[in-house]
Amino acid sequence: MALFNVRVYGILIDEQDRLLVSDEFIRGNYITKLPGGGLEIGEGTRDGLAREFMEEANLEVKVGEHFYTTDFFQISAFNHTDQIISIYYYVHAHDTDKVLTKEKAFDFLPEQIADVKGTAEHLRWVSINELSEEVMTLPIDKVAIKMLLNKKRF
Repeated sequence: MALFNVRVYGILIDEQDRLLVSDEFIRGNYITKLPGGGLEIGEGTRDGLAREFMEEANLEVKVGEHFYTTDFFQISAFNHTDQIISIYYYVHAHDTDKVLTKEKAFDFLPEQIADVKGTAEHLRWVSINELSEEVMTLPIDKVAIKMLLNKKRF
């Protein structure tokens, strides 16, 4: 049975004009995406995004203006029966300097990626000057980044 999978993602740009991204190892795949994830039953989109930032970055965020919602059909990369609907918001935080990040993409320890069925993740800042849609792995994130760069509204 096909389902809709609702995802929420945040666009967090710090004072140094850097975008926070998440580098992840999921089921043998290396993925760079925006921070966020799946909406849970009974949860609103803004609450879900705030929860995801707390889980992934240990960061309390204020969810701001809606940025984009998927407007095309996208099948899930991990479950080929689910249709993905992604909702993007600008997010704001005061303590971005406290976020634990890595400098390089996919800078995982060997034991973190030894199990191809496992997962690992870390956060990384990408300068807006170095940002392009090619930085992202997932098709909807590529669209969101292209829109972000076209808006130049930080």
